Amino acid sequence: MNGSLFVTMMKNNAKTVCSFTFGSMFYLVLIIWLYPYIADSKVFDTMFETLPEGYMKAFGLHAGISSLSGFVAGEYYGLLFIIILLIFCVTTATQLIARLVDRGSMAYLLASGLSRMKIALTQASVILICLTVIITLTTLTGVIGAELFIEENNFATGSFIKLNIVTYLLFFVISGYCFLFSCLFNDEKRALAISGALSFIFFAVDMLAKVSDKLDWLQYFTVFSLFDATSIAEGNVDILPISISLGSAGILLYALAIIIFKKKDLPL
Repeated sequence: MNGSLFVTMMKNNAKTVCSFTFGSMFYLVLIIWLYPYIADSKVFDTMFETLPEGYMKAFGLHAGISSLSGFVAGEYYGLLFIIILLIFCVTTATQLIARLVDRGSMAYLLASGLSRMKIALTQASVILICLTVIITLTTLTGVIGAELFIEENNFATGSFIKLNIVTYLLFFVISGYCFLFSCLFNDEKRALAISGALSFIFFAVDMLAKVSDKLDWLQYFTVFSLFDATSIAEGNVDILPISISLGSAGILLYALAIIIFKKKDLPL
């Protein structure tokens, strides 16, 4: 890893990270602030009772609105936060390697005497640090927001922190395959398209698997099947085996990406 390159890349990505972080914090605070009004509304109770079970499960609403933890997990971590982090991982991973190769900037880095191994390790650390910043500040926002806006606070802070740990590990894997495609392809658009398409397919397959019991076999074809936000937030899931699986897969993907980048022929 190279310190100068790391600082430069962090500066280059600072605006992007700030945008995603503040966007995530804003939506989470908004959802927590709205919760008391929704929890007291009979309209939402009636609406949830009329929705099909598969639909409720697919969107993480099967826990209803009886607790703030389940509501936040279903409304935010079940959909919106996932989309925010998907967009961040796909675009940032592509920019860190494939864009530099595609636009010829990688030649200047290599000409400065940095090895491919150092460059790849530094770029990988940049996206992982950025993910850490976004998820850590979102976690703190959730804990503080629940204290500020909820009078009868039934927010399960411990389970919420566990939910964010699993969220980080899930996106450790997703950013890992996005980074791998960025190292594999010399064309920025191709790396972006394949990373985005695979992420969309994984997400869509997970939704389909939850909609109907006849399609639950699809859960074996998506990484999202390891992430049941509502159950984790309610403390009904042992996150240790999930964390080990996701952590191992993420390490493997990043290691493979760095090896590919080290050995590939670059068009420079």
